[in-house]
Amino acid sequence: MTDVWTVIWKEWKEILFQRGSLRTGTIGLLITLGVFGIFLPLQMGRAWVESPMVLFYWLWVPLFLVSSMVADSFAGERERHTLEALLATRLSDRAILFGKIGAALGYGWGVTLASLLLGLATVNLVYGRGELLLYPANVGWGILGLSLLGAGLVADAGVLISLRASSVRQAQQTLSLAIMLLLFVPVFGAQALPTAWRKRLAEALMAADVTQFVLIAVTVMIVLNAGLLATAISRFKRARLID
Repeated sequence: MTDVWTVIWKEWKEILFQRGSLRTGTIGLLITLGVFGIFLPLQMGRAWVESPMVLFYWLWVPLFLVSSMVADSFAGERERHTLEALLATRLSDRAILFGKIGAALGYGWGVTLASLLLGLATVNLVYGRGELLLYPANVGWGILGLSLLGAGLVADAGVLISLRASSVRQAQQTLSLAIMLLLFVPVFGAQALPTAWRKRLAEALMAADVTQFVLIAVTVMIVLNAGLLATAISRFKRARLID
């Protein structure tokens, strides 16, 4: 675990000191918090905490945050010619792999939670009018679970892609395409349905039990995370990367 945390801290420092500048990294983080924690909650108002549809929003946020970091995990080291030095350390294969995944997951989920709390504060200050506005329990737990698993899913997939990508740009493009297909194919597929079918689908979603939906989604994502992590472990071979 000490070695894993060593890798995680190394990755976080590189994110914070983007291009060697603390100011650049801090400004990027503040912009992210401002958009997801202040601007969008102000736009949505009380619906930010009252609508169960925010589950989909908080599932998307960590995907965006993690994808921007994890593509650099190995492809960036390869571009900067630091991969060989990292692999030559006493760190084990598992420590390097889990450290890279943990850093991306921790960053994405951590910023998501900070944005979540900031958004709650914003909505309560502007729209609370003396009333404490909170997510319903099933929605709140769903947000925490799905955002964590969503961050893990992209971290696992992103590391797999970054392992074989020749550049950060290639890794980012591949990962972005995968995320777009995952998010937009169902949306455009639903729009292609006949009007009557779309109406029935919308009614079914509105009438769906939120707790049951969360449990099903969590189960599916746990299975996907386990499969991707197992694949990453089996494919991470230090000797192959050095070659």
